[in-house]
Amino acid sequence: MIIVDPTVTNTEQNNTRAPAVAMLKGKTIGVLSNRKLNADLLLRETALCLVTRHGGKVLPMKHKLNPSAPSPGNTLTDLSSQCDYLLTAIGD
Repeated sequence: MIIVDPTVTNTEQNNTRAPAVAMLKGKTIGVLSNRKLNADLLLRETALCLVTRHGGKVLPMKHKLNPSAPSPGNTLTDLSSQCDYLLTAIGD
């Protein structure tokens, strides 16, 4: 008989947050949708609200392949070089 131990070693990661954006005025907004129901609508309306209040511009929305998949390829790396901050949402 084979006994399997389902426990794992500690996988804790010491991640840090990106620094907060001090001012939103005139910033470029990246948008990443996970394709869940209403996520695109929520993200578009939020981006529009931010642009209306603070100016700036919104990049074309990027999409994940599905909600549980990671972002495709270099999507996050590419967005980080093109925008000042990124909006993402679940939407359901």
